[in-house]
Amino acid sequence: MTALRQRMIEDLQLRGLSKNTQIAYVRVVRQLAEYYDKSPDRISEEEVRQYFLYLKNDRQIAPDSLGVARAGIKFLFVHTLGREWRTLNLVRPPRERKLPVVLSVAEVHKILGHVRSPRFRVCLNTIYACGLRVSEGVNLQVRDIDSDRMVVHVRHGKGNKDRYVPLPQRTLEMLREFWCTHRHPQWLFPFPTKAGVPPATAEKPMCAGGVQLCFRAALEASGVQKEASVHTLRHSYATHLLEVGMDLRVIQSYLGHSSIQTTAIYVHLTHATEERAAKTIDQLMADLTW
Repeated sequence: MTALRQRMIEDLQLRGLSKNTQIAYVRVVRQLAEYYDKSPDRISEEEVRQYFLYLKNDRQIAPDSLGVARAGIKFLFVHTLGREWRTLNLVRPPRERKLPVVLSVAEVHKILGHVRSPRFRVCLNTIYACGLRVSEGVNLQVRDIDSDRMVVHVRHGKGNKDRYVPLPQRTLEMLREFWCTHRHPQWLFPFPTKAGVPPATAEKPMCAGGVQLCFRAALEASGVQKEASVHTLRHSYATHLLEVGMDLRVIQSYLGHSSIQTTAIYVHLTHATEERAAKTIDQLMADLTW
């Protein structure tokens, strides 16, 4: 590891950015260095400008990816190298406001019914039942399950925020049954060990990538024709709660959103909202002549 990369990582740590953000920022800086085949501290402002034109015009990378590249490269030059460059202020990825994909309750059950592995099935069921992000699900610990209050303590969520979410009785039963298969003292979903090695000795939880791969396989096997991912379970959880009349502020606290505006997007996704809109439009069009 070069001294510059080590310094950047230390600066990211001092800034309190998450591990995933640190990895993403270091990756985009490495890609910049590889593009010019030289150390980032020797790259000029004009070269940075041309690199972002390459990303936008030639590679045509997605706005979110362009935003990560801008944030990571800007962090290096502004915070680690102490340079103020106008080029980095010019780069502005276009904002996209896409509505998330939402599954019906029946579709969720159909997809999860095609998950054969017990550890993936219980993990995915817990993610949906508690509205978790995939990283929050795989990192759940035994101490996070409060069966007296029937809540799950979600630790170090996005923005390093903790929160409590309701724990359904059936989910508690599933977690208990699955835990009895490995009895790990810390992790609810320990990383699989080799044959002959006790599962309770695993040193880390299972990886999120495996959960995502399993979900994609179950989605394909289910025949549900939607571009869904594990995160779609979280969107579906919020939408289903709204459909049964739960207050938006309560859902906001369960999801760990800082702004009510972020949660409000689910109002547009509920079946009841769609039905009301369709009925109103039908009434408006009823008297039109053709």
